[in-house]
Amino acid sequence: MGGYVLAIDQGTTSSRAIVFDGSQKVVGSGQKEFTQHFPQSGWVEHDPEEIWDSVVWSVKAALKKAGLAASDISAIGITNQRETVVVWERESGKPIHNAIVWQDRRTASYCEKLKKQDLEKTFTRKTGLLLDPYFSGTKLSWMLSNVKGARARGAKGDLCFGTIDTFLIWRLTGGKSHVTDATNASRTLMYNIGTNAWDEELLDILRVPKAMLPDVLDCAADFGVTEKSLFGAEIPILGVAGDQQAATIGQACFEPGMMKSTYGTGCFALLNTGTDMVRSKNRLLTTIAYRLDGETTYALEGSIFIAGAAVQWLRDGLKVIKAASDTGELAAKADPTQNVYLVPAFTGLGAPHWDPDARAAIYGMTRNTGPAEFARAALEAVCYQTRDLLDAMHKDWKANGKETVLRVDGGMVASDWTMQRLADILDAPVDRPTILETTALGAAWLAGQRAGVWPDRKGFAKSWARDTRFEPQMDEKTRAVKIKGWKDAVRRTLSDR
Repeated sequence: MGGYVLAIDQGTTSSRAIVFDGSQKVVGSGQKEFTQHFPQSGWVEHDPEEIWDSVVWSVKAALKKAGLAASDISAIGITNQRETVVVWERESGKPIHNAIVWQDRRTASYCEKLKKQDLEKTFTRKTGLLLDPYFSGTKLSWMLSNVKGARARGAKGDLCFGTIDTFLIWRLTGGKSHVTDATNASRTLMYNIGTNAWDEELLDILRVPKAMLPDVLDCAADFGVTEKSLFGAEIPILGVAGDQQAATIGQACFEPGMMKSTYGTGCFALLNTGTDMVRSKNRLLTTIAYRLDGETTYALEGSIFIAGAAVQWLRDGLKVIKAASDTGELAAKADPTQNVYLVPAFTGLGAPHWDPDARAAIYGMTRNTGPAEFARAALEAVCYQTRDLLDAMHKDWKANGKETVLRVDGGMVASDWTMQRLADILDAPVDRPTILETTALGAAWLAGQRAGVWPDRKGFAKSWARDTRFEPQMDEKTRAVKIKGWKDAVRRTLSDR
């Protein structure tokens, strides 16, 4: 069958489908954007029906471009925007409300209320997460409280809860499979990552009926089979992982100490800690990297909310660039004597600060500050924030004297200037792979190796290929001055909570 595997990559702003051949090369793809809904300040929603339609369209487009029929596909792997919540009727499959997106902040006051009840340590001990509106549990609780009759219907088993992967699998299988994988479950605030089970105490606190929840499977497992009427043939769904975990797999970060960072709208860095569930003392998240053959591999994760979004702000808000690709070239022209800092807290600050009330600020401007300095500040902000995450990770998990090499992916890594500055600020090598579609590739590998048409873990790791290694070139004195200025800018930006 040629080892063809289809990856569905359901993201925050668009849905994509990519067909890989047996050599892990892309042979066809389809992509469709969908509407972002902002019903109130700080609220972000998606229409699940529009997401579903965009996925079906993208799969058909990818198959057409690849010149393949559904019967040529050995397996499907799914990766998805994490923490986004959907609730639908078990009988009809109809959503009872728009999906509440991971970026949504409507449950901030609820999180604060739970913190004041001294419950954050309970959630952190069991889930590895912090009480923040980012995660799924408080979003689900809000929906059950605000859609008439939802909690009672959920308790009867009339409603299904799921993150986007679960909703898609339900639809793809015609309602036969109500399942998720361990990585997506680990982001809900309801899943105990030590016992690998939904946690009764946390469900009681959040007032979530267990009858609504999906079964949790390994990342490579039998998730169900697509209905023949959708694409012309049944296709087994054999791999699922949340987007950041899928990128970790796609980067072949299978050994403890290996680290990847994805630079998209935000930035998400994961450090593989093996079977060791490291408890962070530096406000990082402990999460499941993947679960294969019943064995759980853990990771430390740092989440930065604004990375590429700062470049979008330069383009769409300030209009100082016409295309995102212009940013590196413009930054290279910046005056080296000006130390201008952008702290991009447009939606608060993520790890390691977790300050939802902080707001963006620019420091160090002079009369000579212009578009070039703004561009450099936006790109450097990503580098400084990554350094903050790396420092916190090193404090939490000792690298045993090994040099940390960061594997990077996402839209921003195409910029040589940005990647060189990242290596300079980190004082560590940065590796950019030949295949940048690492999120989709990770999902595809889970499905392909489960189907027996792609190599095992060791074979896949050998196939990972580096495009460019960026070595640090900045002198230590310059680096120290720049980092000191960044830390001062962040200190000034943090809210007085």
